[in-house]
Amino acid sequence: MGNASKEIVDLERQVYSKTEYPKIIDTKFSQLGVVSVPNQIEDTFTVEQFFLKYNELFYEIPAFGDTNSHEYLIKTSSDYINFDQDNAIIEALQKEIAQLRQDLLQEQIKLAEAVSGEKINLNLADSVEQITDFDSINTAFKDQEQANPDGTTTNPQSVSANTNPGY
Repeated sequence: MGNASKEIVDLERQVYSKTEYPKIIDTKFSQLGVVSVPNQIEDTFTVEQFFLKYNELFYEIPAFGDTNSHEYLIKTSSDYINFDQDNAIIEALQKEIAQLRQDLLQEQIKLAEAVSGEKINLNLADSVEQITDFDSINTAFKDQEQANPDGTTTNPQSVSANTNPGY
């Protein structure tokens, strides 16, 4: 065995009392990202605060996108409240309204043809989607009734001129 050098190392131990220890040493785990319960509660948004912030940021939010967009909010909210079912009902009602408009237009055309004595050539299947103003036909009827209260004479130009609003 060889000569081993002997070295003396002085160890110093520092002791803190219970009251000094928390003042000197950080015991809150702040370096690990742990947040205390009171801080978590303080940092939590309420629904009211969320909507205040949402209204502030409304125009800064992109319209479309897979996340963080108005499109994303609509899709996720629609899934949550089962909005597709409501959309199906709305779509069915819109189809019914379109059919009722077509039926009403057909009856108004028959009446206009009876009053004027002329055939009105209007393809309802193509035109009903484009026609939103049925008042033109009603105005023609009123004009015709005022011009011909007893129904003995007709003015075909006033009826047919107003039945086809440029289509």
